[in-house]
Amino acid sequence: MQLHFSPSMRSITISSNSENGFSNDLMKIKVAPPHISYRTLFHTILILAFLLPFVFILTAVVTLEGVNKCSSFGCLGRRFGPRFLGRVDNSGQKLVKDFHKILNQVSSVEIPDGMKLPESFNQLVSEMKKNKFSAKDFALVVKGMMERSEREIRESKFAELMNKHFASSAVPKGIHCLSLRLTDEYSSNAHARRQLPSPELLPSLSDNSYYHFVLSSDNILAASVVVTSTVQSSLKPEKIVFHVITDKKTYAGMHSWFALNPISPAIVEVKGVHQFDWLTRENIPVLEAVENHYAIRNYYHGNHIAGANLSDTTPQIFASKLQARSPKYISLLNHLRIYLPELFPNLDKVVFLDDDVVIQRDLSPLWEIDLGGKVNGAVETCKGEDEWVMSKRFRNYFNFSHPLIEKNLNPDECAWAYGMNVFDLRAWRNSNIRDTYHTWLKENLKSNMTMWKLGTLPPALVAFKGHVQAIDPSWHLLGLGYQNKTNIESVKKAAVIHYNGQLKPWLQIGFEHLRPFWTKYINYSNDFIRNCHILEL
Repeated sequence: MQLHFSPSMRSITISSNSENGFSNDLMKIKVAPPHISYRTLFHTILILAFLLPFVFILTAVVTLEGVNKCSSFGCLGRRFGPRFLGRVDNSGQKLVKDFHKILNQVSSVEIPDGMKLPESFNQLVSEMKKNKFSAKDFALVVKGMMERSEREIRESKFAELMNKHFASSAVPKGIHCLSLRLTDEYSSNAHARRQLPSPELLPSLSDNSYYHFVLSSDNILAASVVVTSTVQSSLKPEKIVFHVITDKKTYAGMHSWFALNPISPAIVEVKGVHQFDWLTRENIPVLEAVENHYAIRNYYHGNHIAGANLSDTTPQIFASKLQARSPKYISLLNHLRIYLPELFPNLDKVVFLDDDVVIQRDLSPLWEIDLGGKVNGAVETCKGEDEWVMSKRFRNYFNFSHPLIEKNLNPDECAWAYGMNVFDLRAWRNSNIRDTYHTWLKENLKSNMTMWKLGTLPPALVAFKGHVQAIDPSWHLLGLGYQNKTNIESVKKAAVIHYNGQLKPWLQIGFEHLRPFWTKYINYSNDFIRNCHILEL
């Protein structure tokens, strides 16, 4: 008898040898296939080897989260299963809904006056553990802490604006020193008192073939930057005539500066307002009233925060009101430009410049601009990419709830820039601009300054209405004194950059990245500059 196993181990054959040599099969048994093949077993082990590390890691994570408190695999599965399958535990959803409900309840609850609030997050956590706050108590305490923080931040912002306002209104020590030293030099040094300009150049002061610039300022350092930058940027500096006008107290120092520091080959004339025969009280009674009116002086020199309801205003609105209360707005120097035709009766066209501008390009083409019979060539300030600076319309300057304003002006009318203006004095003399300016100043005084806050631009917007010719915006870039995000490339390309606003470049509060465009025109090796410690900020 013989046993034969098939190669696949699936059958067994039992046979016997016959006498004639042939084998006869007695029985053939088929064996059932094995339940698990070697290949299946190999794949199973491979899959387990791949999954077990992940199971171990996830189990460890669950353990760290406190799930190890479960004492059975069933508990672990209930906790772990929804996370593994990406499902959210219904108990978590309920907790979030309950928390939202509590927050809605607390939002309408007033914080008690005597409620003691934690001073820090650590103190809050400590008190929670100690007093075992309920969810509602916790939400109420957090609300109180947030309201306190918001109140403190708001108060700090208003205090910052007040300090900035006072800093911008003050005269820096170095600039005050410069004025005093130059005034002293005027009294002791004959060169500081020499005639400006020299006698042979006097005819040029009324020669319309020259480019005449008018600058009104009591800041000697600022005036020097305007004149220096204009001359250095000019293609024909020998054709430039500067008419610098200042007040009586600054005249000696201003004269000394330009006498001792001539800007050759340009011609510079320095005059005080007291030297103009036309500037008498009879000719400008309104401005005399503006300077001496008690309510106005109290408004500009009094307590700027008294009576202000800070809870009903925003920091931005408060800042604009403070800027409008700058004492310079009741200065004759600031209103002087409205009298240019009378102050310079022999001139046909001038360019007026504020003392907070810097000239970066030749301005002689301004005399070639056709104003189309208009008086004032200016850049409009309601158009442009910069919404913060170039979004000014009449509504930004006037109180349209006042009947006279509502009746005569359009709130959507485009405003324009003061600070770099081309004035056709011939056309101006044929208009009633000055009288209109005076009339509206009187009306505003009668209305107790409720039509607009005193300044030079609002009455000028009315007086020049219909007399303004828009010029290309590249001539005049504004906002460097209050716009921190001024595009540097735009600054470099502009013909005139204007630091209008509180943050003047000669103040420490000025924007550091914009100051070098101004300081580059200061000669820091000058003896007066060094002795007054006017350092490059």
